[in-house]
Amino acid sequence: MKLALRHAYVLLVCAFALFPILFVVSAAINPLGTLASSDLLPNGAGLDNFVKLFGSDIYPFGRWFLNSVFIALAASSASLLLSMFAAYAFSRMRFAGRRVGLLALLLIQMFPQFLAIVTIFMIFTRVTELYPAFGFNTTWGILLLYLGGALGVNTWLMKGFLDTIPKELDESATVDGATHAQVFWKIILPLVTPILAVTALLAFIGTMSEFLMANIFLRDPESKTLAVGMYGMIAGDGRNANFGMFAAATLLTAVPTVSVFLWLQKFIVSGLTAGAVKG
Repeated sequence: MKLALRHAYVLLVCAFALFPILFVVSAAINPLGTLASSDLLPNGAGLDNFVKLFGSDIYPFGRWFLNSVFIALAASSASLLLSMFAAYAFSRMRFAGRRVGLLALLLIQMFPQFLAIVTIFMIFTRVTELYPAFGFNTTWGILLLYLGGALGVNTWLMKGFLDTIPKELDESATVDGATHAQVFWKIILPLVTPILAVTALLAFIGTMSEFLMANIFLRDPESKTLAVGMYGMIAGDGRNANFGMFAAATLLTAVPTVSVFLWLQKFIVSGLTAGAVKG
């Protein structure tokens, strides 16, 4: 009896988790493509919504997709590198202001970046006038905006992981003539693969789904990201008429995140199972 209840509970949880996914898939393959006609088992299922999505002149989904993937990859890679450098310095080196710097990073993260939106907007208004390539409606401009908040929680996560690695490894390498750069790249970096993979995944997901800042700084249709562009598809009267295309876009949006997760999964597993010394 207890085993049957456990199986029933597991099935109930699975059904609860899978129902939204099945509903989105059903809406994406529904040929009518409206919210009012959405049904879990649509009649005449097909790929019409996908064809309309890529053939639309109003919604350049392909451009949004490329913008989002490029910005997410570039921003997550750069933030990962900056955070790793900062975490290594805070973990392995002793210098004036070290404790204050760590506390400052922690305190800054308590206030969301959106609180400084007025100041940032004024700065970018001036930047757009002087350097248009890094201003509004540009990929490099939004990248600079995201990198402004790259440090913080990622640095603390990596520092905590680095603190668990024995410093004797650094000292042994230094005795053998290794420089700080060689110790970092050849000794420390291979040992922190799990936290690098986790941090990169979180940064990628966060950038892909970021909406508030991108919605303010990216107004040109060709420069929008997926979050901003897809919101415009269902804003106002488009909520009902474009729901099928929106559902199709939602499924395609999940492809980069799932791909990055599957690619980083092996690094997480291999990093957790590998040791500094093999015996």
